[in-house]
Amino acid sequence: MRQLRFLFLLAAVAAACLLSACGDSGEKPSTVRTFNMGEKVELGHINYQVFDTQWLTHIGQGTDARIPQHRFFLVRLSAFNSYGSDIIVPNFSIEDDSGNTYPELSSGEGVPQYIGYLRNAKHMDSVQGNALFDAPPRHYKMKLTDESGEKVAYVDIPLSFTAESGEVPAAAGGEKKK
Repeated sequence: MRQLRFLFLLAAVAAACLLSACGDSGEKPSTVRTFNMGEKVELGHINYQVFDTQWLTHIGQGTDARIPQHRFFLVRLSAFNSYGSDIIVPNFSIEDDSGNTYPELSSGEGVPQYIGYLRNAKHMDSVQGNALFDAPPRHYKMKLTDESGEKVAYVDIPLSFTAESGEVPAAAGGEKKK
C-alpha cells in the first residue's frame, strides 16, 4: 500500500512538472495595433507620428522627370529616438486591403524633405520628412517596426486625392521658375 501511494505521488509530481513546462513563459506576445494618422506610435525606443500624404504622377520636369510604375506616394512622418544611443530607423512598407505590399523606395531623388532610406537617429533626436513609395492609389496601412524589427504597428492611411498634384512643391526657400 505504501508503494502504491509513493507511485501515485511520484506520478502526480511528474505530471505537474510536465504541465508547468508547457505553460506560459511569462512573455506575452505583443499585439499588433493599428493607429490613425496623427496619433503617436511608440514601438520599442522609437516614437513615430505620420502627418500627411501626397500622391504624385511624376517628380521633376521634362526629360529629368521620374515616372512611377503606378503613382508616387509620399508619406510625411517623424521618428523620435528615445534610446540611450544612436539607432537605425527601419524601412517602411505599405499594405493595401487585398494584402499587396509595397516597400519604401530607396531613391528619393527630387523628393522634397526626403527622410532618407538609411536613417540614423541620434539619442533624443528625430528624423523627419517624406518616405517615398510607388503604389496604385488605394487605402493603405503603413507598417512600422521597432529598432529590432520585433514589435510591429500599423498606421491607417485613408485614400485621399486632395493632395494629388503633378508638381512637387519647392523646398523651403526655393523659387518656382515660370
